[in-house]
Amino acid sequence: MKPSAPLKIAIIGSGNIGTDLLIKAMRSPHLTCTLFAGRNFNSAGMKRASQLGVPISDRGIEAIVDNPSICDLVFDATSAQAHVEHWAALDKLGKTVIDMTPAKLGEFCIPAINAQACLDAGGRNINMVTCGGQSSIPIAHAIGNVHADIEYVEVASSIASRSAGPATRANLDEYIETTEDALQRFSGARRAKAILILNPANPPIDMQTTIYAKITDPDLPAIRAAVEAMVEQLKTYVPGYQLIVPPTLDGGRVVTTIKVMGNGDYLPQYAGNLDIINCAAIAMAERLAVARNAKERQHG
Repeated sequence: MKPSAPLKIAIIGSGNIGTDLLIKAMRSPHLTCTLFAGRNFNSAGMKRASQLGVPISDRGIEAIVDNPSICDLVFDATSAQAHVEHWAALDKLGKTVIDMTPAKLGEFCIPAINAQACLDAGGRNINMVTCGGQSSIPIAHAIGNVHADIEYVEVASSIASRSAGPATRANLDEYIETTEDALQRFSGARRAKAILILNPANPPIDMQTTIYAKITDPDLPAIRAAVEAMVEQLKTYVPGYQLIVPPTLDGGRVVTTIKVMGNGDYLPQYAGNLDIINCAAIAMAERLAVARNAKERQHG
């Protein structure tokens, strides 16, 4: 049997997220990076890509528009505002895009919850929500599977200030809005609130997210079992995901806390907030690659 060809990917955005994505993609047998595009050849990310022998460009999206055959899948690791323009161009080219920004143009994707549904829907714009969303929504979803009627859910994520780059800071409003929308959708809660705290402590703190759910007569043993099962599922693609405070009752609310340690691929381990969304994106790209190869074998 002919071996499956890796999916050709391009990464737009040479910052921390884009560069860490590159390192993770290069480790995957299902993916091959054929373009790493930014705006500045002197950026740390572009220099790292060049050292790794990956084709680079300082023309951003234009590098793909001028040579569409260079890739099958595009990771957009720029900003919510830029993604609107990027998607308009990539949609015309028929490209599949994994959106790392909180632009929420495409289908919300939390691999532990709806990876297969996203594949079955066939949408070409896959939105990875936010880092806080990837860490908290699976837990809120697990709780919602036990209790269909959640009055209110709140998530508070604390991340190291050093792990929040310019794009993250510029997109804080979009971060909050997108996280809250996805949180409400996947948990079924009537109301949702998201809080992001940038902690300047030195040494930098690890990412922690606390989930609060207001539920009438909560079944705590069932909630704990559902949350623990979800944590194990998340660990299959986010090894540093940890449950540090199991679901407990506090003042009429169910409260639980998780911590995310990064893999330390390009970013420091404390940058679990960036690592989790990148791990989720790579997991989704690998599923797309496997599905494409299966389809090609079926027809050929």
